[in-house]
Amino acid sequence: MNIICKAFEELTNKELYDLLQLRSEIFVVEQACTYQDLDGVDFQCHHLLIYDQRDKLQAYARLIPAGLTFFENSIGRIVTREHGKGLGRILMKIALVEMNNLFGEQPIRIGAQTYALKFYQNFGFKTDSDTYHEDGIEHVEMLRP
Repeated sequence: MNIICKAFEELTNKELYDLLQLRSEIFVVEQACTYQDLDGVDFQCHHLLIYDQRDKLQAYARLIPAGLTFFENSIGRIVTREHGKGLGRILMKIALVEMNNLFGEQPIRIGAQTYALKFYQNFGFKTDSDTYHEDGIEHVEMLRP
């Protein structure tokens, strides 16, 4: 595995293409969800990319400073190419370490799809809102103190 964490302006053209392609492949095509992925937030974030030995992007997360999407720091666009192989757990473990490295020990808020609640609970996140619909998919806010 090749793990990369970079600010937006540090990304290569290939890395940017790869992360946008993966986000589109999963969030738009696989989940059949039409939404505006390019929301202007990427410029101010760090981007965590996990490549396999063939240099194919397998997992990605956006590390978001406080005040952009939530009052607290946040992790968003959490995605893996293949499901059920443990890469999501690796991605989240690394994302939490990188968040601490970037922003210090602070609360982290996420907007989680409701089907993944147990997954995020395993990392200390607790439901912190009622269910809401975002782009036609049920979500809840979750907070990791």
